[in-house]
Amino acid sequence: MRHLRLLIVSGLAISFLASTSYAAGNVTGTISAKKKKYLPNTIVYLDEVKGEFTPPKEPVVMDQKQMQFHPHVLPVLFGTTVDFLNSDEVAHNVFSPDETAGKVNLGTWAQGETRSYKFDKPCEKTCEAVMLCNVHPEMEAYVVVMQNPYYTMADDSGYFVIADVPAGEYTLKIWNPKKSADDQTITIVDGKDTEVTFKLKRKK
Repeated sequence: MRHLRLLIVSGLAISFLASTSYAAGNVTGTISAKKKKYLPNTIVYLDEVKGEFTPPKEPVVMDQKQMQFHPHVLPVLFGTTVDFLNSDEVAHNVFSPDETAGKVNLGTWAQGETRSYKFDKPCEKTCEAVMLCNVHPEMEAYVVVMQNPYYTMADDSGYFVIADVPAGEYTLKIWNPKKSADDQTITIVDGKDTEVTFKLKRKK
C-alpha cells in the first residue's frame, strides 16, 4: 500500500510517494548556536540513503524580491526544476559558477517573468550551487541538491523534524551557509522518535 507523504520545506509543500510497507520513525531535534542569527537557513538531512527517489512533478519557486533571493537557501531533491521568478520592478539575472547548476546563465528578465532550471547534474552526495545576479552582485542564494527526500529546514529557533524515516542506521548531517556541526550516527526504530542535538560551530 502506498500513501502520499507531505514534506514542508522553506514554506513550500513538496509531495513524495512513500511506501507504508516498512517500519519507520521520526527524527526530531534542536540546533543551537552562540548567535541565534546563524540558526535560520540550516538544512538537516540523512546522508546517502539507498533507493531511487522521484522528484516532484511541479517546479518549486525561488523569487527575486526586494533585491534579494527568496528563500535564501532552497533544498531540492535531485532532478527538481526550480522556477526563478522576478517580482521586482527592475530587471534581474540568474547565473551560477558551480558545476552543480551546470554553470548556467539564464539571462536577464523583467518583472513578472520566470525562467526555469532543472537541477539534474551528476552529484554523488548532497551538492550546493550558489545562485547570483549579474545585474546586482550583492544578491546571493543557495540551491542545495539532495540525494534523497529525507531532509528538512530547521525553524528560526533551531527545531526540526524529519518524518517517516525507514528503520535502520544512518548518518545525520547539517548544511548551513556559514557554519558546520559534527555528524550524528542515528538508529531509527519503528514507531519511535529519535532525538538529536546539533551545535553549530565555525567552518574549518
